[in-house]
Amino acid sequence: MDRLAAIEAFVQVTETNSFSEAARRLRTSKSVISRQVSALETELGARLFHRTTRSLTLTEAGQGYFSRVGQILADLEEANLAVTQLQSAPRGTLRINAPMSFGFLHLAPALPDFMARYPEVELDVSMTDRFVDLVDEGFDLAVRIAALQDSSLIARRLAPIRLAVCASPDYLQRHGVPQLPQDLRAHACIVNSNIPSAGEWKFLGADGKPLSVKVESKIAINNGDALRVAALGGLGLTILPTFIVGRDLQAGTLVSVLSDYLAQPLGLHAVYHHARHLSPKVRAFVDFLAERFGPRPYWDLVE
Repeated sequence: MDRLAAIEAFVQVTETNSFSEAARRLRTSKSVISRQVSALETELGARLFHRTTRSLTLTEAGQGYFSRVGQILADLEEANLAVTQLQSAPRGTLRINAPMSFGFLHLAPALPDFMARYPEVELDVSMTDRFVDLVDEGFDLAVRIAALQDSSLIARRLAPIRLAVCASPDYLQRHGVPQLPQDLRAHACIVNSNIPSAGEWKFLGADGKPLSVKVESKIAINNGDALRVAALGGLGLTILPTFIVGRDLQAGTLVSVLSDYLAQPLGLHAVYHHARHLSPKVRAFVDFLAERFGPRPYWDLVE
């Protein structure tokens, strides 16, 4: 008996609830499928199906067997796919999710280079600051900026993300430069309303322990690019990632303060479901992003 063929016949019969349909899917005859399942039952010493002229149901032994061998066949198929896909070129539609500011400033400008390298890939990019469920919403991959928590997803760190508390030179000249995180209480601050506890900024104290400062704010904005514009206009201090304000800091149109007190736990990650990690298009895009952005992102390099 070809055990693997018999197991595949059993799984197909179970999934279709029909010997005839299983035979059609496997491109063989109903009698062959019946013999394979019977031979499997003989080898196992247990009946796998309750059969009548009108119904076909799994026995208790059949249910337990199916739960195990179904996963084995799925793993085998994925292993076979891994080998074949290693030899295949990336192609097909790649659905990507990315945060708004990073997507607009850095991901979108990178796409022409990726498409030139992999012309058989089609991109469907969604930019939103809303947290998306990759599996439920059908994304192949998400670009996320976070200190990631444990999950069933696979994450590859692409680059560090640094934060900067910054303001325009004009604002600092008029109101002074804060020397300690606690000094922020006397300053106008522009907060990101898209972040929980937006009015509570987190630092490290002189002893290295976490320190939270509640800041006064007359302006709350839910977009990083708009926060940057407000800071450039002299409206106060804000805290933003350097992928948004890096060039302003280099040009001196914004000035960074309190840099010694900022914890830097964030990273740029490519996140994808474990079932997608063997896909050539996903692998190619993740490798491309790692090459493009990390480990020393260009927005942090002084020109």
